[in-house]
Amino acid sequence: MLDGPWAMLIVREPLTGPKRFTELRARLHGLGLGLPGINPKTLSSRLRRFVLLGLVTRRAYPEVPPRVEYELTPAGTRLEVVLAAMGAWAEQDLPRTGAFPIEDR
Repeated sequence: MLDGPWAMLIVREPLTGPKRFTELRARLHGLGLGLPGINPKTLSSRLRRFVLLGLVTRRAYPEVPPRVEYELTPAGTRLEVVLAAMGAWAEQDLPRTGAFPIEDR
């Protein structure tokens, strides 16, 4: 469910509440992870997939200009525990050098 680039970062952002598309994109761009900003097409595709999987809800408001918010479902919210555990593991067990060993072939 969380495979591919950006997946976990996208799911993490709405943990604090509903987010608009532009807000998600801006927050993913400003993470300072050495990654370029997320492509709007990629973000849109990922959000659509998470809606289909039941992790995110998409709410469109009949306003001008249109407003769309994305919010985690209860199943999506429960991923917070998984993300926290992965973060704790990374803090404890990943090398601090920033480089990962490459196996000899």
